[in-house]
Amino acid sequence: MENESLLWKDFDNAQEKKPNDETPLPERMRPRTIDEFLGQPHLIDEGKPLRALLQSGKVPNCILYGPPGVGKTSLARIMASMTGRHFIEINAVTSNVTSLRDVLAEAIEWKARSGKASVLFVDEIYHFNKQQQNVLLPFVEKGEVVLVGSTTENPWFEINKTLLSRMVVFELYPLGRDAIADLLMKALEDKERGLGMLELRLSREALEALVLLSGGDARQALYRLEVAAVATAARGANVIEKDILKEVSQGSFKRYDRAQDEHYKVISALIKSMRGSDPDAALYWLGRMISGGENLRFLTRRLLIFAAEDVGLADPQALSLATAAAYAVDMVGYPEARIILSELVIYLASTLKSNSAYLAIDRVLSAIEKGDLMQVPRHLDPHGEGYKYPHDYPEHWVPQRYLPENRRFYFPQEVGAERALAQRLKKLWRRFRENGGNS
Repeated sequence: MENESLLWKDFDNAQEKKPNDETPLPERMRPRTIDEFLGQPHLIDEGKPLRALLQSGKVPNCILYGPPGVGKTSLARIMASMTGRHFIEINAVTSNVTSLRDVLAEAIEWKARSGKASVLFVDEIYHFNKQQQNVLLPFVEKGEVVLVGSTTENPWFEINKTLLSRMVVFELYPLGRDAIADLLMKALEDKERGLGMLELRLSREALEALVLLSGGDARQALYRLEVAAVATAARGANVIEKDILKEVSQGSFKRYDRAQDEHYKVISALIKSMRGSDPDAALYWLGRMISGGENLRFLTRRLLIFAAEDVGLADPQALSLATAAAYAVDMVGYPEARIILSELVIYLASTLKSNSAYLAIDRVLSAIEKGDLMQVPRHLDPHGEGYKYPHDYPEHWVPQRYLPENRRFYFPQEVGAERALAQRLKKLWRRFRENGGNS
């Protein structure tokens, strides 16, 4: 009991050193100016388009697209403050048409008084339905508000195309490891907004672990730092060690960074294992991604691409299965989606492979990019004459030219279901040559 009393005394002392503000550390440490903003150099470095726009006093109607904790909300607030505009923030999850009209009325009134359009920031804008998005459209078109939306989902799939056509999409990326480390050290030392009054140090191993755990998410990094710092101070220690992180992370201490280097290494390993027809290795890498909370749509998109690019015409059923699996995964979500993904990955890894379709379309596009623009033959023109209707002939085929000169882009591979296509095409090409065509 005596030791327990000492522990609580230490905890009380630690609490006395903390800022009285109970606002979570990630909120307290939000950057206030563009110079405090960490990460996204492609957007905010000197000379980059977005920074140049803000420095000239302009804010574009835009979508800030990126994973959680990369600075979307902070950047929106900086955009408003840097240009001297009124900032209105709403969340698409909790807003309805009535509340949306209310904030739009506020924006119109502010513009009438100040002459400047307010920045209306809609967090997670993809949650707005079509009707809600349509409410915004006339206000954006007339310049009565500057609309800035944030989304973690692909805006080209989730946002009304009419509204999106009037906006610019700025993609934000997970923060690099150096940026996360810099943020953590600033938060630990900052006595005004951070944890500086606790007078703690962070061991090198703990810093590396926090950076890895964050997965490029600044919010996660700061949350974990705050909990670890208070727990360390409560014990009367002055150094945050790696061991305390394992205790406060409650089993989420995993070596899978779903938004940084490890993310790309693991998806690469998954694809290459399937391409190499090793279902066991493919399942392992799939498991690493599932256990790390990988975005399901990202996974299914990559599997769809693999079914077309690597399995291809050797097994055309693979693309149908991948499409069905993508729908099923979207319907059920985690944790049951793991079973559907497992079934698909095993099938894709085990079946025959052909990349002939992938190579064929790339040959076509390469030829076109080099200026190989052939004219449509006269008999194929809707107003031309001489076209032979294949269904009027035996085997529904007739020797006939469909390009102004003989060209080969598709080279079928003698594997799986594609073998039958290859054999049929060889027969037709031979008959074409026999009837006066050139190879």
